[in-house]
Amino acid sequence: MSLGQRVSSDHQLTRLLQIGVVLEEVVESRADHHLESLPDSEREEIDEEVRELLEEATEESAQHRERLETLIDELDAETVPYEEINRLVSDRYGPPEDTDGILYDQLCNEETAYKFYDDLIEAIDASEADFSVDRGRVLGTLRSIRAEEREGAQEVTEVMERRE
Repeated sequence: MSLGQRVSSDHQLTRLLQIGVVLEEVVESRADHHLESLPDSEREEIDEEVRELLEEATEESAQHRERLETLIDELDAETVPYEEINRLVSDRYGPPEDTDGILYDQLCNEETAYKFYDDLIEAIDASEADFSVDRGRVLGTLRSIRAEEREGAQEVTEVMERRE
C-alpha cells in the first residue's frame, strides 16, 4: 500500500490512523484464530515456538491498536469495534491448512503492517500541515509500532528458516 501523498489535515490523519487500527484488528484476529480454527489433532502438533509467536502477535497487535486509538480519541473520532472486525475475519478466512500456512500468513500480516506504517510516516514527514495532536508524538508512536512490526517479520522469518 502506498499513500502517495502528504497528510494534510486532521481528518485525513484520523482516517489513516483508523486504517491502522483496522489493520491491527485483522492481524490480531487472524493470529488468534489460527490456533483455534485448527482441528484438535492438528492443534496439538503445533509446537510451542509457533504458539508463542502467535500469542505475541495477538498481544502486540492489541497494544498497537490501543496506542492508535488513543491518538484517534485525541482527534475526536471513533474506530471500528474489534468485535466487528473479528466477526468479519472469522467469516472471510477459513482455517489454515498447516503450520507453514500459519507462518506464511503471519509473515504477510507483519510485512503489510510494516509497509503501511512506513508509508504513513513518510506521508506525515512530507506534510507541513499542523495537526491538533502533537506531530512528534504521532510520529514517535508510528515509528515505534513500525519497528515492532519489522521485528515481528524478522521473528517469523527466522522461525520459517529454522523449519526448512
